[in-house]
Amino acid sequence: MRQLIFTLGMVVLAAAIGSGQTPAAPELKVGDQAPDFSLPASDGKTYKLSDFKGKKAVVIAWFPKAFTQGCTIECKSLAQNGDKIRKYNVAYFMASVDPVEANKGFAEQEKADFPLLSDPTKETAKAYGVLSERGFAQRWTYYIGKDGKILAIDKAVKPATSAEDMAAKLGELGVEAAQ
Repeated sequence: MRQLIFTLGMVVLAAAIGSGQTPAAPELKVGDQAPDFSLPASDGKTYKLSDFKGKKAVVIAWFPKAFTQGCTIECKSLAQNGDKIRKYNVAYFMASVDPVEANKGFAEQEKADFPLLSDPTKETAKAYGVLSERGFAQRWTYYIGKDGKILAIDKAVKPATSAEDMAAKLGELGVEAAQ
């Protein structure tokens, strides 16, 4: 019996490895160190989480796909109400697994005055646990402290009020005011 269970376990493991599936990253929680990243953005720059450590908090608003209805509403909210977020010492981004060219066009169309990060390899999305089975990022927002640790994870983002909700959460978390 023990041999049968071991053999079945090895078959399942071999099937997973053979299918190209990678094991899921452990689920991130508040207090965990946020995975570092280096991602190209709609403004032509590359952003690394580690560049902000000790300097400012970071918010990453993951979204499923550029130019889609909910994502457009969320981007407009952040673009039109960014002044509320900029009251805090924070760098904020939207991020998706779209190519940088798509996010650049999307940012221009929606007059986004903040960078949209692109993760076409999906490695960062996997590290943050936002990659859905369909290959898109889930609409989750990560709040990361100056120390690089996760302060909050919002898995119930409301696109129409995302900027106001983000600003309120920054205040609730005690993120320092911008200088």
